[in-house]
Amino acid sequence: MTELYVTKLSGEREQFSEQKLRNALEHAAVVPHLIDETVEYVKTHIRDGIPTSEIYRLAFSHLHSKEQGSAGRYGLRKAIMELGPDGHPFEDLVGQVFKVQGFSVETSVVLSGKCVQHEVDVVAVKGDRKIMVECKFHHAQEIKSDVKVALYVQARFEDLKDIHGFTEVWLVTNTKLSYDAIQYARCSGMHAVGWSYPKEGSLQHLVEQAELHPITCLQSVTTAQRRLWLDGGIITCKDVQEKPNAFLIANIQEKQRIKILAEIAMVCGKNI
Repeated sequence: MTELYVTKLSGEREQFSEQKLRNALEHAAVVPHLIDETVEYVKTHIRDGIPTSEIYRLAFSHLHSKEQGSAGRYGLRKAIMELGPDGHPFEDLVGQVFKVQGFSVETSVVLSGKCVQHEVDVVAVKGDRKIMVECKFHHAQEIKSDVKVALYVQARFEDLKDIHGFTEVWLVTNTKLSYDAIQYARCSGMHAVGWSYPKEGSLQHLVEQAELHPITCLQSVTTAQRRLWLDGGIITCKDVQEKPNAFLIANIQEKQRIKILAEIAMVCGKNI
């Protein structure tokens, strides 16, 4: 194969890596023979300078034509981004991650600090741990949460921690963190979580471990139905399984309901 370069979201060019694509597919628990098929499909369609977003689209399209569960898992990053346009569904998703870990959780909590009033995205409590969580939702992958965001979160924590007994502060974002934001978080003791960071405990790791794939992973649901679900507080596939009114909210009939539940079983990699 002729040496080809891809164009990253930042505009930087780098050599196409078949191994990176394989790693992403393996991470999504795609079966080996389908990984091989998808890689070969992408290789026959790429061109020099192709955007990385186009490589993702090619791989996703091929997976979707073969096995929807694999496509749903591979598309997790895009699915989380589609929880917008506002950040409330993302805050709910993060809150659910803490609930699965045994925390009692409140979202959008208004608290008075020493100096001013704050709206805290997520408050998570378990035992002697009381965590203040600031969620930063971005609509584009190339937007990073930078050091100014980390400084802002830490300042809010300092204003609230003594009055309300917070023991930890977390910054959770659906995109990447800048180098300085990571360095500041490490120095200040803040828990910073982003896409692919930290290596153990990144956002995708936490979501997958908790089996909290968002409903935007599902290809058997229309855009209008997704919107009705998000507006009605149905954020994850687990919500669809556990909330008895989920299908009523989105006006979903029996035939489609069966199809959706089958896709959820494939996305989550288990029977329901």
